[in-house]
Amino acid sequence: MFKHILVAVDGSTTAAQAFDAALRLARENDAELHPLYAVDVPVIGYDVYGYDPSIVREAYFEEGKRVTADALAQMQRDGVRGTPRIVEVEPIGSDIAQCIREVAIEQKIDLVVMGTHGRRGFRRFVLGSVAERFLRISPCPVLLYSSANAAQEPAVADAGAAGMKRPGDAS
Repeated sequence: MFKHILVAVDGSTTAAQAFDAALRLARENDAELHPLYAVDVPVIGYDVYGYDPSIVREAYFEEGKRVTADALAQMQRDGVRGTPRIVEVEPIGSDIAQCIREVAIEQKIDLVVMGTHGRRGFRRFVLGSVAERFLRISPCPVLLYSSANAAQEPAVADAGAAGMKRPGDAS
């Protein structure tokens, strides 16, 4: 059913659960798995006197190397093909969701798997939701894992387009 699966990884527990689901789907479908870590250094940091954004940028890249190396080790252990990737979001005019979309199009991805962090209220208003933004611009079906309901079934967005059933759909 799926031949190319992209999974967004960021080192969080929710992203790790999404990765485990994507790994299982890749194994079951003999698909390639493409773990993606996006580096996004806040623009505000570039204008602060005495602040060196390269320190934060390097820290993000080091974290990305660790997370993608762990993903690759798990993929190799399970015999799943694919290549983890680290990408950097353009400081002005782009965001993580757009970056994921560009990679999904470039690599002809059939399914994107990602975790949601479950922010609500003011935190969501201020910080936004990468998952929500990506759902609005995704070129393919999206499988979401919610941090609030991590033990339950994942939510499937645009499942009908992929011929999948949503959790709770009648048989």
